[in-house]
Amino acid sequence: MRLELPNFAYSIITTEDMSKKKQDITLENVVIEAVAAEGKALAHVDGAVLFVQFAVPGDVVNVKVFKKKKNYMEGFITEIVKPSPDRLEPFCSHFGICGGCKWQPLPYKLQLEAKQQQVYDQLVRIGHLDVPEISPIIGSDKTEYYRNKLEYSFSSKRWLYNDENPEGMDWKDLAGLGFHVGRFFDKVLDIKQCHLQKEPSNGIRLHIKKYALDHDLEFYNIRENHGFLRNMFIRTTEDGNVMLIIVFAHEDKKARTALLDSVLAEFPQISSLYYVINTKLNDSISDQECILYHGDEAIYEKMENLTFKIGPKSFYQTNSPQAYKLYSVARNYAALTGKEVVYDLYTGTGTIAQFVSAKASKVVGIEYVPEAIEDAKVNASRNGITNCSFFAGDMKDILTADFIKEHGRPDVVILDPPRAGIHPDVAKVIMDAAPERMVYVSCNPASQARDLAIFASMYKIDAVQPVDMFPHTHHVETVVQLTKK
Repeated sequence: MRLELPNFAYSIITTEDMSKKKQDITLENVVIEAVAAEGKALAHVDGAVLFVQFAVPGDVVNVKVFKKKKNYMEGFITEIVKPSPDRLEPFCSHFGICGGCKWQPLPYKLQLEAKQQQVYDQLVRIGHLDVPEISPIIGSDKTEYYRNKLEYSFSSKRWLYNDENPEGMDWKDLAGLGFHVGRFFDKVLDIKQCHLQKEPSNGIRLHIKKYALDHDLEFYNIRENHGFLRNMFIRTTEDGNVMLIIVFAHEDKKARTALLDSVLAEFPQISSLYYVINTKLNDSISDQECILYHGDEAIYEKMENLTFKIGPKSFYQTNSPQAYKLYSVARNYAALTGKEVVYDLYTGTGTIAQFVSAKASKVVGIEYVPEAIEDAKVNASRNGITNCSFFAGDMKDILTADFIKEHGRPDVVILDPPRAGIHPDVAKVIMDAAPERMVYVSCNPASQARDLAIFASMYKIDAVQPVDMFPHTHHVETVVQLTKK
């Protein structure tokens, strides 16, 4: 059973390491034993650990080694000699090249088992934390079309397959609109169909690409920093609202207006259409003006009796139904009686803060992004919530002893930080405030384990609940309940 994957992987390795002399090692009839960290699979060869991507436990494979260290090797599959009885046919034609959904061949039940093990390994085996029995992971009802936000990039030099020769190809053949490939910042895979976001997501992307090619609109070259069309975002809600944000590298009012009008004519269901003129060297729009071209300034997502405003820069969990399950666990772990002062740190648009507010005396939310805090205030007002207050700024600068003195000592602290976890200064202020309980929500069990170790001198872990937000990936959310010793 041959794969397209090896040539792709070899292209990455030889491009990255072409100046290094590497020993040519091919391992035959390797038996894949288990799922490992970062979405890889694990095997042992002559006592050495071997990590392989895109493999399923039970596969017998031939592997080309591209990295050989003292204690481990890494390689890619050149041939599946005998597929595992658990191996599934990938549902996406871009599997193996696109950087997402790497676990498509792995049955969802095994994906959940691997994520459960990942949480155990990081908290207990590696982190050496005193942890009670970890609750069974909460799976996602949807394993396809579950995302409410996707970002696509335009590229004048898309990723080329091994059987494609750029010589003789005109610019339209080289143009792509899709996702970045692997570790290449300048390579974009042209996407025909993505299984992550419901329609009209694919339709909008394909229409924009066709229109751009038909009207000779230049796709962006990220290496040389020129072009017209740069990137685009599509946001959707459970009840069918659609927000589209198109980012241009420079202003051309006539071309821009014609493109935006074309999209609106083809997709009248777009309820909010923005554009951005980004002349910077990076693609982030967090510091850019999002200009409303048509429709409503925001789309809205509902959770229980609450409505949340989502603007072009707003953070909102990208799997809405799973976000509800995640926040429900966090609220249960907070164990509120109606008398508590709650601090919701890294509050985003205030979703968790408002979700727990009915059972709290007072909620204080802090978030780095000013626009998110403005959305949080609007959301609270729309939802008739009067016991939440929100503050914008760097967490370590805002959350000080003086701030706590002014706004009240927290009885409960809820944490939902970025992947990197919390700053040591933040941990110190929290411990000085000494809340009775904490709820730590994390998308990275490794950084979470590190932070929990800091709290271990004062707090014990009472419960751990993994939640799967991203099927077909190795990513997992974990909610941990802590109480003061």
